[in-house]
Amino acid sequence: MVAPSAGRPRIAVIVCAHNERASIEACVRSLTAQTRRPDDILVIDNASTDGTGAVAASVPGVRVVREPRKGLVRARETGRREARGDLLLYTDADCRAPRWWVERVAERFERRPDMVALSGTYRFHDWHAGGRAHVVLKYVVRQGVVFYGGNFAVRRVALDAIGGFDTSIEFHGEDTNLGRRLARAGNVVLSDRCWVYTSARRYRAMGTWAVIRLYVRNFWSEILRHRPADRTHRDVRDTSSR
Repeated sequence: MVAPSAGRPRIAVIVCAHNERASIEACVRSLTAQTRRPDDILVIDNASTDGTGAVAASVPGVRVVREPRKGLVRARETGRREARGDLLLYTDADCRAPRWWVERVAERFERRPDMVALSGTYRFHDWHAGGRAHVVLKYVVRQGVVFYGGNFAVRRVALDAIGGFDTSIEFHGEDTNLGRRLARAGNVVLSDRCWVYTSARRYRAMGTWAVIRLYVRNFWSEILRHRPADRTHRDVRDTSSR
């Protein structure tokens, strides 16, 4: 097991963003309004061409680092290297964190030195009741197994110990890969009390059951073969109605 550092941890929140001009301001403003203010709010501007980085940088307290190589997992790895914190919280640009999110996550790590990583669940801010019910089912099925890629926290020492993110993965399966590998370093917890709001744009663009099949296929491929089934993914940003 990887031992955490003593004392109150410095907290960094990392947002990976590629062409998220429409979403990034709401996301980072939710982070600057936290009841426990992060020590570092870092946006990884991942090869954006729409001014995402400039919008993020206009919000006081937000730091922007440019990653010119497009790819979600590359952006997450850049966040690991650049973040100024002992406890790294990751969320996505289409997410919005409740005011207590950072405080609630940090308290769980402070109470449990044996825990190396935690993932929270999602609630959709732009989907119908049926979609919200799907999230509850997804939580029950995946309990204790993997991360939600847009809502997780990890001790830096544990993430460093496993060599960081697997940048050979483009998109699908990256959360399952990370959760599986971190479980070797200590306890990994999935909590429905540390949720964030997210967008249903992928479900709207591709259809609910198509997305479910996509996630299930890549989840089991990563668990059984240690590689995701899909090597590419569809960009759905332009379908967002926010």
